[in-house]
Amino acid sequence: MSESVQTTGNTATAAPVASASTADTDLLAQAADAVRAAGAVLRERFGDVIRYQSREDLMGALAANDDAALDLLRPALTRLRPAAGWVEDELDGGALPAGEWWVVDPAEGNVNHLHALPEWAVTATLVRDNQPVLTAVHVPLTGETYTALTGGGAHLDGRPLHVSQSEDLSLSLVATSQARPDEDENVVRRIGSSITAMLFDALVVRTSVPATLHLLNVAAGRLDAFWQFAGARADLLPGALLVTEAGGRISDAEGRPWTPQSESFLAAAPGVHAEAVTTLSR
Repeated sequence: MSESVQTTGNTATAAPVASASTADTDLLAQAADAVRAAGAVLRERFGDVIRYQSREDLMGALAANDDAALDLLRPALTRLRPAAGWVEDELDGGALPAGEWWVVDPAEGNVNHLHALPEWAVTATLVRDNQPVLTAVHVPLTGETYTALTGGGAHLDGRPLHVSQSEDLSLSLVATSQARPDEDENVVRRIGSSITAMLFDALVVRTSVPATLHLLNVAAGRLDAFWQFAGARADLLPGALLVTEAGGRISDAEGRPWTPQSESFLAAAPGVHAEAVTTLSR
């Protein structure tokens, strides 16, 4: 039995949950089809580096990718859950109103796509009363689809995922994501300090965007820990559910229960979680 990712209020906890329902299992399969279809559209747009000369040019190019994916993704997911709300701003954070919501990132790692780099994906997560119920993440350039269902485990193309068995941070590969260009200076400095601390304590430190792809690797046991300061729902909810269902632990950087209102995030294999907290708290 997995532990659920609690995202309501200010005191998220990991609590046992019942097995996934058949209805949600079927819904996840259809959501996975939707992200794969949207990913195919973005793959057709992928190739040459997109040149831009201003922030306005950059934002226009990012929006064009988002819109191309959303043209398929939004109607497909709306058909599955017509009454569900819709969140597509990847920078949004905090709790959602009661009920069901689709939290999507139509082009997670969009700036990488524009630069002809391979690290990008399409994500869709169903949140029910502020509890992530299911998530589907498709990586078009590898053809991989990662899925997780509360109480149903985490999978890569149908194969169960498990976090690593590492118990020594000094032998671990860890990762973080960089700050947004307009991030608060204190957050930027905290990120720099945390990277320095991890360079002393971990075996290898990776720094890149997007967060979701790092979290896929934690869930698959390829990375042992991922941390981030600040962050948004669309960045973290898919990976949080995948890591939890794969047997990992999530918290804030100080080891407290994580919620979308938290100022930091940590996902790790159980054997290195406490050590990672100690390093990040220095």
